[in-house]
Amino acid sequence: SAYRLCIMRKLPSVLARALTSGTSASPGLPDMSQVRSKLRDIVGASTNWRDHVQAMQERKALHTLLAKRQEDLPPRKMKDSYLEVILPLGSQPEIREKYLNVHNSVRFGRILEDLDSLGVLICYTHTKQEMQQRSPLSIVTALVDKINLCQKIIQPDCDIKFTGNVSWVGKTSMEVKMHMLQLRNGDYSPVLDATFVMVARDPENKRPAFVNPLIPESPEEEEIFKQGELNKLKRIEFSTASLLKMAPTAEERNIVHDIFLNTLDTRQEGEGTVSFRSRKLPPNSVWMEDAKLKGLQICHPEERNIFNRIFGGFLMRKAFELGWATACSYGGSRPFIVSVDDIMFQKPVEVGSLLLLSGQVCYTEKKYIQIRVHSEVYNANTREHHTTNIFHFTFISENEVPQVVPKTYGESMLFLDGKRHFTAVMKEI
Repeated sequence: SAYRLCIMRKLPSVLARALTSGTSASPGLPDMSQVRSKLRDIVGASTNWRDHVQAMQERKALHTLLAKRQEDLPPRKMKDSYLEVILPLGSQPEIREKYLNVHNSVRFGRILEDLDSLGVLICYTHTKQEMQQRSPLSIVTALVDKINLCQKIIQPDCDIKFTGNVSWVGKTSMEVKMHMLQLRNGDYSPVLDATFVMVARDPENKRPAFVNPLIPESPEEEEIFKQGELNKLKRIEFSTASLLKMAPTAEERNIVHDIFLNTLDTRQEGEGTVSFRSRKLPPNSVWMEDAKLKGLQICHPEERNIFNRIFGGFLMRKAFELGWATACSYGGSRPFIVSVDDIMFQKPVEVGSLLLLSGQVCYTEKKYIQIRVHSEVYNANTREHHTTNIFHFTFISENEVPQVVPKTYGESMLFLDGKRHFTAVMKEI
């Protein structure tokens, strides 16, 4: 099975020794509701939707607290932003219902929401100004670089612990590494590793803002920091080679051509000519156009973040759930999430938007299903559509799944893009 043993890419050992709080449930740790209320305090966000305009006006005054240059900000260490948070599913059964799915395990969509909130709080901890209770920075999720799971099932009645810290810093962006562990037989065992990239912006969330530099303290930390730099370069390379910008490689062109030849209907031959137009589906296959699901969300104030836009974690949860449903209806059995990668937050989603989600099976291999979810907002007044996010999910099904087969050139590009994402995920695992 592709579930690797999570070798937790350890926090520097000194850090880990100084900061891990034993194995059993840690009563002193903050929980997820405290994380969210702390975020509201840091930003001065309103708890009433009615007051949100007023709250945003008050934030404008914080402009004066922004640094003019990164050099003016005190450097920070990795341990300065290290946080541990508990999700007490075992010790507080009353919160369990919200996290439960029909298979009596934990809803992964809820975990995505929690990781998103925690990632933002870790960044606020890194950029905290001692004298100021409110932060002039608007910190938002720019990208989910990757989330790799090493447990197929997350138990609904055992405490979960999240740990994380800032692992790399640019001028205005921060990479955050988070780990999730679950209490099993008195010990916390690894469930997933996640890497998020957050960006800092001014109080009105309009322009980039500088963040405190990060100083690695040991060879292990140097290594983690270097990895953050490499991740950034890898992302640039991946987007430069995007099929929207560059033609497929020779090998990829051959794959597409083979699929094309494999689906030509040779029964139409007549006088020895094959029509390019008539296609037939190979056995145990599904046309790509028949392997999609769509969903619609109305974005209510309840789903807003501390900046009164729609919470990124909510978008991830909705996209994940549609992706799961797409994989489930395609494979005909329960799919399990293996990896989430390369979620770009291209545009914020305003409260009141109509959010259209499209889930597409774009690549399959044995039991694996690679799903792409495209999310866009529709403005009913202007009748315009804008892409806000693209999500990539890798699922594993209980049984082998049919081949997904592209028919058009556009679908072939989606197929190749899905294959690239799948290959990258398999390398990690």
